[in-house]
Amino acid sequence: MTLRQLPEAKTFARPQNLQWDAPSDILARWAEMPRAAAEGDDTITIFDVIGEDWWTGGGFTAKRAAASLRSIGDKPVRVQINSPGGDLMEGIAIYNLLRAHKAKVTVEVLGWAASSASIIAMAGDEIVMGLGTFMMVHNCWGAVLGNRHDLREGADLFESFDSAITDIYEARTGGARDEIVKLMDGETVMEPAKALKHGFADRVDNSLGTDVPDSTHAVDQALVARRRTEAALARAGYTRAQRTDMFAELSSFPTARDAGRSAARDAGPAAGLRQLIDTLKI
Repeated sequence: MTLRQLPEAKTFARPQNLQWDAPSDILARWAEMPRAAAEGDDTITIFDVIGEDWWTGGGFTAKRAAASLRSIGDKPVRVQINSPGGDLMEGIAIYNLLRAHKAKVTVEVLGWAASSASIIAMAGDEIVMGLGTFMMVHNCWGAVLGNRHDLREGADLFESFDSAITDIYEARTGGARDEIVKLMDGETVMEPAKALKHGFADRVDNSLGTDVPDSTHAVDQALVARRRTEAALARAGYTRAQRTDMFAELSSFPTARDAGRSAARDAGPAAGLRQLIDTLKI
């Protein structure tokens, strides 16, 4: 970038036995927020989870970021963020794309810049937060699948991921490394004043926000309802893969050709629904 000399983030081979996820409590709070308006010619909007989104088939990916930057060319770019985070690898890749842009990058936080979305925000020459917005940092969040050797390897990988994330925060904020580690250990949510204090933002603009016309917000209500349910399951300890399986089970009602199946098998969707209801009562 032209204004700041930020380090290129270390990239990692994508582990096969790890699953990334956005923090469940942030996912729940983000799901309640309206989506902002469409982007302009010089604006990249990140109003979704980072990485592939299994709910919509969308999500904000490095591929999408690269296409937007190619379209904008060597002009200043504005990046608007309202995201709960998600895939760490995608977040690092997007950060690297933005930090390498040849003109000024202005990051505007319109709602949440949490988890891997906060990493992306660090690529800004200038980071601006709106009134009532939040920046959230934490240690690497995900699930490790496999045997005890996989779990030990996963813990070592997570430690290396945390170190790489800390490098980015330290370089951009100018803060002491041990203080940044404390913020990450504490899964810290920062309102604009606190983000300014710790160097995660450069200024506050009270005119920034996520308000959209009612008609636009209404279109998203079904998706918001599904995300609320997903967040409740995440808080109850279900991994992303388990949540996917549960919702797939709920949608797989028996057809006429299933008439010969046993009652226990046909009860699958109902059993899944009961499990879901019991989970939401926790």
